[in-house]
Amino acid sequence: MGTSSQPRYDWHSFIASASAPELLRTRIIRITRSQPEEAIVVVSDRGLDVLRVIVQDYVASREPVGSKSIVDRHAFGVSAATIRNDMALLEEEELIAAPHTSSGRIPTDKGYRVFVDHLADLRPLTPAQRQAIETFLGHSGDLDDVLARSVRLLSQLTHQVALVQYPSLSRAKVRHIEFVLLGTSDGSAESTGPVQTRILSVLITDSGGVEQRVVDLPGRIDEITLGELRARFNTAAVGLSMGEAATALAAFVWIGSPELTDAVHLITATLGEQVGANRQDKLVMAGAANLVRTEEDFQGSVYPVLEAIEEQVVLLRLFGEMATDQRVSGSRGVSVSIGRENAPFGLAETSVLSSGYTSHGNLARLGVLGPTRMDYSNNMAAVRAVARYLSRLLGEN
Repeated sequence: MGTSSQPRYDWHSFIASASAPELLRTRIIRITRSQPEEAIVVVSDRGLDVLRVIVQDYVASREPVGSKSIVDRHAFGVSAATIRNDMALLEEEELIAAPHTSSGRIPTDKGYRVFVDHLADLRPLTPAQRQAIETFLGHSGDLDDVLARSVRLLSQLTHQVALVQYPSLSRAKVRHIEFVLLGTSDGSAESTGPVQTRILSVLITDSGGVEQRVVDLPGRIDEITLGELRARFNTAAVGLSMGEAATALAAFVWIGSPELTDAVHLITATLGEQVGANRQDKLVMAGAANLVRTEEDFQGSVYPVLEAIEEQVVLLRLFGEMATDQRVSGSRGVSVSIGRENAPFGLAETSVLSSGYTSHGNLARLGVLGPTRMDYSNNMAAVRAVARYLSRLLGEN
């Protein structure tokens, strides 16, 4: 992934002995990084099952997990002493660790990685959750409304911070330009300034994007004149990509009443800004309060994380690296970046789950961000489901 040294985990297995019990079959996980270093984790099938229940129990309770509780809660059919031996091997492989205050164990970043890549099952969403997705997103309006609803919904489904990237509009084209007359100052005694006409400039793209700006134009402009301006600018820009539209607007020459020259210059500049806004990558975010509710999962304070997620450029860069990540979880279509893998972005105590969606052929990502202690199975399923529904909804529109 780019230049950062994030681990990739390859899975292999072998049977140490032809007579070895099924649960003692050994798995080898090779961990490689972009830098020249390599580590190998060796653990039995039962050890992996122990790791799975440690992750699940710790995520559910926030309490370190001991061998006795594993024996009491799960049907391993072996003694607590045997489970302790398995846990000791997991600890040697740095998959679990002992916090200072307890004899129980908690997963490490490496342990979460093995769990996510090889042990987590994506639980299907409940009928109620699926109905919520269809109902909540089915009543959306334009692209801005769709994405705003998507992050709110995803945050509610996962209890994490939800992030949605606007579709890349490098291939989007101008569908229509609209000018709406809002009012005219009449130059009366109550109005100390010159006569001005206020309009709403609306730029609509074929990907569903809508960019609006209010503009105060010099002079009095009626509906007929505004219609003439609308027709001229649509002729100049409709059907062009954002880059082409920017070039066309920069070269736009007004041939008409000289009295409208200043107004045309302002409209041209405003449309140029609107085109530029559609060419910039941006994110919508919801659920930051969920981080505060899980503050106990962060060492020290959660505020450095809150500050980090305010930097959209950083989050977009992380999304960009995850888009090329080879560690997508099999056919499940969800990329997961865990703990210290996010250190280059100031998010070393968080996990980020993301999946891609499309809007009229334009690609973007959505996902969730939260503490490493999260319900990966549920959250991965929710991210995947919302991404798929969003692609379908935007494709229909």
